[in-house]
Amino acid sequence: MAMKWYKQNVWAAAIVTLIRIYLGWKWLEPGWHKLTGGFDASGFLNNAVKTPLADKTTGELLYPNYTYFIEHFALPNVKLINIMIPLGEFLIGLGLIVGGLTLIAGFFGIMLNTLFLLAGTVSTNPWLIVIGFIVFTAGTNAGRFGLDAYLLPLIGKYWAKLTHRDRKEVEEVGTGRIVLK
Repeated sequence: MAMKWYKQNVWAAAIVTLIRIYLGWKWLEPGWHKLTGGFDASGFLNNAVKTPLADKTTGELLYPNYTYFIEHFALPNVKLINIMIPLGEFLIGLGLIVGGLTLIAGFFGIMLNTLFLLAGTVSTNPWLIVIGFIVFTAGTNAGRFGLDAYLLPLIGKYWAKLTHRDRKEVEEVGTGRIVLK
């Protein structure tokens, strides 16, 4: 019952909208500074490889696959990373602030914060994951007061045409079968 209220109620949507805008600003601002200020991730990535997260007693790496990924993919492609991180942060923030493709922005925000945590940067990342989870679990109600109110019906309409589901599905009474009409 509480989740139904959270995902459908207009007052819950208003509360989540305020949280969403705050979270969006927390993404947009650093993304903008990185886009306009000359961002270079090579120092961060090198540090993540040199001092990876390890168990204090055994010294064993906690996330060896992620360290391998950074060393063998991210560092050799640091020019791509230098574009993707600032652009991603900015677009996540913009999507959350205007309420456009809110669930996608929330999902990628959570994912990016998780990647930062796996690299060993704590900072505000745990809080941003929690706040992102609050926005993400609200579902489409998170974008009710935003562009999603207009975008999602359009996307649904075109998706239905693309998948040939623009015909009505009607359940035949008593049989349990669904028939396209």
